[in-house]
Amino acid sequence: MATGKMNTEKTNSSRTSLPKIILTVFYLLLFPVMILLLSGDWFWPEGWIFSSWFMLLCITCIIYLYRYNPALLAERYKTKADNQAGWDRYFVVIIQISFLGWIVVMPLDAKRYEWTSAFPVWLEVIGMTLLLFSAFFFFRSYKDNSFLSPLVRIQTERQHEVVSTGVYGFVRHPMYLAGVLLFFGTPMLLGSLYGILLGLVFMLTIMGRIIGEEKLLKKDLEGYNAYTGKVKYRLIPFIW
Repeated sequence: MATGKMNTEKTNSSRTSLPKIILTVFYLLLFPVMILLLSGDWFWPEGWIFSSWFMLLCITCIIYLYRYNPALLAERYKTKADNQAGWDRYFVVIIQISFLGWIVVMPLDAKRYEWTSAFPVWLEVIGMTLLLFSAFFFFRSYKDNSFLSPLVRIQTERQHEVVSTGVYGFVRHPMYLAGVLLFFGTPMLLGSLYGILLGLVFMLTIMGRIIGEEKLLKKDLEGYNAYTGKVKYRLIPFIW
């Protein structure tokens, strides 16, 4: 998810087709359905709260990008590129597997088999609060950074430049921060200790990816070294 900015270009060539977006929405619906199905309770309140949050965030981001930054939306659909860092292909697979395992384990743990004792309400409230912050950082990452690629690469064809404004003036990888908040906030809301443990695995994986990504950016993206001197923290403010 390389850092950068560019002028928005609303051209037919860069705009993602509506059928493709509709298929994406149906694909995203699989995750909330999976959580409710595996929980064994279609009326699970916490499951519905997370499902509603997840779909609202995804649809809002897709609509925003379709209207205001179609080039970034097209970039987000890329699954491979010739100049993607070779090591990043393994990280992408690990992240995908971690996410799927996380989705499967939480409802089995928190609801169907109750491996974890019920969390107190105050902990669920903290989880929901983390999700609200996660949504903020996800959306602002898309809004502030027109080079928010799912692949670690230098987007030379899009005149890749460094951005240090908005949430990128707060932390160097705000979308990864949003992901960490998601992976800890959700199991706290749902009541899954195993989900929190998987969230820790996800965070360590992301930290490894950040280290590799920043080596590439410092080497090949003009101005990134200066940016790291201005914004000190990679992922967690005041910690790392």
